[in-house]
Amino acid sequence: MSKKTLSKVLALALAAAMIFTGCGQNASDKPVDNGSNTSNAASEKGKKDPNAIKDLIITKGASRELETFNWLYSQKGEDTENLTNLVDGLLEVDNLGKLVPGIAKKWGTKDGGKTWKFELRNDVKWVDMSGNVKADCNAYDFATGLEWVLNYHKNESNNTAMPIEMIKGAKEYYEYTKELSKDESYALKAGDGTKFNEMVGISIPDAYTIIYTCKSDKNGNTIAIPYFDTLGPYFALYPMSQAMIDELGIDGTKSMDNTNMWYNGAYTMTTYIQGNEKIYTKNPMYWDKNCTRFDTVTFKMVDGSDITYQLYEAGECDYCPLTESVAKTILDNPNHKFHNYVVADVPSKYSYQIHFNFDKKLKDGTPDENWNKAIANTAFRQAFYYGVEFGDYYKRTNILQPYACQNNFYLMQGTCYKTDGTDYTELVRKRLGLPADSNEKMIRFNKEKALKLKKQAMEELSAIGVTFPVKYDYYIKSGSQPALDSAKVFKHCVESTLGSDFIEVTINEFVSSLRKEVQQPQLASGYGNGWGLDYGDPVNALGQETLYNDNAVYSTQTSMIAKVKPNDYNKDLLAAFEEYTELVKKADAITDDIDARYEAFADAEACLLKNALVIPQNLGKGLALSKIDNTSRMQAMFGSQNDKMKNWVTNKNGYTTEEAKAKQEDLKNKK
Repeated sequence: MSKKTLSKVLALALAAAMIFTGCGQNASDKPVDNGSNTSNAASEKGKKDPNAIKDLIITKGASRELETFNWLYSQKGEDTENLTNLVDGLLEVDNLGKLVPGIAKKWGTKDGGKTWKFELRNDVKWVDMSGNVKADCNAYDFATGLEWVLNYHKNESNNTAMPIEMIKGAKEYYEYTKELSKDESYALKAGDGTKFNEMVGISIPDAYTIIYTCKSDKNGNTIAIPYFDTLGPYFALYPMSQAMIDELGIDGTKSMDNTNMWYNGAYTMTTYIQGNEKIYTKNPMYWDKNCTRFDTVTFKMVDGSDITYQLYEAGECDYCPLTESVAKTILDNPNHKFHNYVVADVPSKYSYQIHFNFDKKLKDGTPDENWNKAIANTAFRQAFYYGVEFGDYYKRTNILQPYACQNNFYLMQGTCYKTDGTDYTELVRKRLGLPADSNEKMIRFNKEKALKLKKQAMEELSAIGVTFPVKYDYYIKSGSQPALDSAKVFKHCVESTLGSDFIEVTINEFVSSLRKEVQQPQLASGYGNGWGLDYGDPVNALGQETLYNDNAVYSTQTSMIAKVKPNDYNKDLLAAFEEYTELVKKADAITDDIDARYEAFADAEACLLKNALVIPQNLGKGLALSKIDNTSRMQAMFGSQNDKMKNWVTNKNGYTTEEAKAKQEDLKNKK
């Protein structure tokens, strides 16, 4: 079943108040198979194929070092691509993007999505780094995990948005803990007779059953949430053992590492050298005995794909995303040994945008008034929206079809569909008046319109004291040549049409942590960030830009719009965010008509983009050399499991272009 078909099923089921889960389980809680036929087929092939790789080696960019081992705290792809291999949650997806069992062997709803029941397998173990059993993993661990997420002093508002939006009493418990002292908050637990159990809609009839009750409306009536189970593969609902917390302490759990954390996933991390190497070792106690895993997986941290290519060419890694220059060298030479081995890279589930900083600071901590006034101006932002042609930037990712990487929406295409099969992004396209995507040009680029907006912005901003060119502070990791090359191309794209008399991109460096050195002190003018949905509904992405929401990641931690104080120069900016926030709230309140819900969210997204509050930038559709069959990987537009190294099919000789195309076509037909 495709994601498109699945969305249709959910939509029709919502209207009929009879919800079916993504694995075909119906409202009568009929048992489901452990995994999909496709995944099992991949598993069997991996076991029998003499060319299958046993010890995989792949690279990661030096800037993608994980910052936390606490999976409940993390909200960054750099963390989740590692942690998803170490800890399992309720559900997984298969290579068709379909929900399949994880720790929950079956699940469903009998009341149209107001309550959701998950029945867990009883053979899941927590182990230490060496694979020694520490405890059973059961329903109480999921309650402990949710308590940790919702406890303000324990998790600092990370991953709270999803449960607060869905689970009864979650918001009230979060607010309750926020008012407590740190010590009082630390003392709280989940369990019978606790404040958590009293307030939050999660019940545990026995050690291997969990029932979630969805949130209530203002009248106290439980709201149906037909997409609740799509949160099953995301960290917000992941388990954590109270015994581990007791062993490490609260602060120790916050700062745990690979040597003292507990694992229940496919691998343990037996080596961790920060910024250098990670080694994953097959977990001997893993519950899924039928899956295919590697004996070991080594992550080598490198400074860019050029080094990865050198390693791949020398047979020292098994996967190589291709930069523009390397791809050109290979493709331009028919005699190159890899000429017939260039394949499509794994498409990213992330929709990448430019997120402006509306409360920028200078390095001395004082407000950057010139930038803050400029970016608050609608014409200034819209000039950026229409006047930056990113073709050269897209070539950095895909030299064959650069404009396949263009992005014009906030949500990814294929995320959700109306009951008639219309993709949600088509609803947004209609509101923006954009033509269909093209592989030949950037469809929203309009030089004439952009230059008129530039003239308007310069007149309006000069009148309030803004000086030109306005400095756009762009930050990259120190010493990273690929990052510097991308920054230079970005600078060229921005300045080539709009002119360096209007915006001047200045390239700055940070040493090790973008979050700590740049984002927290609010030094950058903007960030190129991607949002992959945590669950399968537009509110998860669009809600991150709303006002008056402590859990909205972008508005509180990136754009900083939540911190902007009203002034004469930013009243239009704040009014646009107010309008957008109200439209998101209106859409989210529609739970009984999926078509109306998506139409309303399209109104909200169109408001966001028409006002250029965010600038859609690119999609991750690159090229690669690969000894991994990309069609065997988990593929979904939501969740945190797509990087899980489970049931991957491999060939130590690599895959040819034609072999990869045939596999992609076969996968497409199965969808």
